[in-house]
Amino acid sequence: MSVVSGAVKSALSPADSLLQEQQAARTLIDLLQQEQVLLISADIEGLTMVTERKGPVIAHMSELATARHRLLAAAGHPASEAGMQAWIDSRTTGKLAQSAAVSAWTSLLAMARQAQEINRVNGVLINSHMARNQSALNVLRVQTGGGNFYGPDGQTSARGMGRGLVVG
Repeated sequence: MSVVSGAVKSALSPADSLLQEQQAARTLIDLLQQEQVLLISADIEGLTMVTERKGPVIAHMSELATARHRLLAAAGHPASEAGMQAWIDSRTTGKLAQSAAVSAWTSLLAMARQAQEINRVNGVLINSHMARNQSALNVLRVQTGGGNFYGPDGQTSARGMGRGLVVG
């Protein structure tokens, strides 16, 4: 399911893009959940693929939000989430349309909170992996006498780990 194909549809009201934003948010949540599974299993190749897929989805979400913010500004409201809430609150005609907009906006905000929480947990997992890797590097440094295990050229250091040999 790709939400990135195609340009942002032109909207007449700030609520018109909410369904597209929900679809993009669902895709991002799916990708973040996949990322979490891959982080737990330490699947680096899979992580790379998911990360590459997240970028365009996030860019698309940004385009949609920017378009919504422009429409909010044109309607005399702040170009922000608070402005969107104020716009929804100010709607007096079309109670059914307002109800649909309220529902879509509430759902989008809930999805944003869900994505934020999954992303927070993924960050904790990443930090855990980084700490484990740093500990492993520290063990290697101690075993090699505290110096660099690898030289600037990527090769193991020429420095020996024992006493030098004297010939003569």
